[in-house]
Amino acid sequence: MRPAVALELLATPGEVSGVRRALRSYGTDVQLCASELVTNVIRHVGEGVPVTVRVWREEGGRVRLGVTDPDPRALPVLVGGDGAAGARAEAESGRGLALLDALAVRWGVEQEAGRKTVWCELFTDAEPIAVTAADPPGTPERPGRRRRSAGALGHSSARS
Repeated sequence: MRPAVALELLATPGEVSGVRRALRSYGTDVQLCASELVTNVIRHVGEGVPVTVRVWREEGGRVRLGVTDPDPRALPVLVGGDGAAGARAEAESGRGLALLDALAVRWGVEQEAGRKTVWCELFTDAEPIAVTAADPPGTPERPGRRRRSAGALGHSSARS
């Protein structure tokens, strides 16, 4: 599977906006998920670690986004389990994975020796890319998330 976009960078707050700019043609939802995943690397793995952001078109009109970092042990945790409401109202953080969970058709983590990739799949109206990739085994689709996402925060979103 060859990504249509592969960005190699050091995870710093300044690079997050660069990732969003580089992924502008994929739409707001892809930009938001990418920036949340890179921000999670900064917060939970460390500022300045090497990160690779990959994006490509899946069969069926999905866009797959993957963010790879060098710490296979720092796994993402969805706070509260009930979406963005799971984070305390006064908390300054804790909503990134809830947003990703709300926007993505499905998401998960692939662990390898010396690295991990947090990935998600989204429907988007972005321009099609010629590259496709097969679904990895063991990643069931979340039921009811088949409509294309309309934009940031999932308004008229991927939920049926």
